[in-house]
Amino acid sequence: APGFRHDEVLPRIERSALAWIDERAQDRSKPFFLYLPLTSPHTPWLPTGGHAGKSKAGAYGDFVMQTDALVGRLLDALERHGLAKDTLVVLTSDNGSHWPQEDVVRWGHKSNLDWRGQKSDVHEAGHRVPFIVRWPGRIPEGKVCAEPGILVDLFATFADLLGEKLPDGAAEDSFSLWPAWKDPARAPGLRPHLIHHSGNGMFALREGAWKLIEGKGSGGEN
Repeated sequence: APGFRHDEVLPRIERSALAWIDERAQDRSKPFFLYLPLTSPHTPWLPTGGHAGKSKAGAYGDFVMQTDALVGRLLDALERHGLAKDTLVVLTSDNGSHWPQEDVVRWGHKSNLDWRGQKSDVHEAGHRVPFIVRWPGRIPEGKVCAEPGILVDLFATFADLLGEKLPDGAAEDSFSLWPAWKDPARAPGLRPHLIHHSGNGMFALREGAWKLIEGKGSGGEN
């Protein structure tokens, strides 16, 4: 588009989201839903707003820091409008980070911790992602839940917490995680299995502590 600049995309998304929250806060009688798929920290890594060089983990690390700061300002907006206790916030990602071994060595940083592989792989680092939920007074704070889940589970989870029954045949691969969100200490068991799919089309089935990979190699870029 005329005037398009890659480095202005993320700041513009932030401004639009904050303005949208400000607008919705004017009428407390209407609930709101904001789906905010950020362009960061995907490529191109273009940190702005004073974040360049801050992380000591390259442009990717700087872009992650900028993303964290953006999320913080969204949460601050909810607090400022007195909406925090009435708002469920879910922060997650669709895959692990692109962080090859040479970046681990170069920056002394493990973006995927000690999990095997990276983005697009069928291995654990390709699918093990941050998943943070916040709802003051409804979800215990500072707790870690061991229940495995995937993004498609959000469908059944939201229906469950709203008391809505899904139609027959709808979201058959979605399982509600709401019981685990309310009680993170409960024993896992809501989801019988997980299906993984790599960037190159390799499948894997996880059940309990076991994962069956249908193929050789990572199924991705490694």
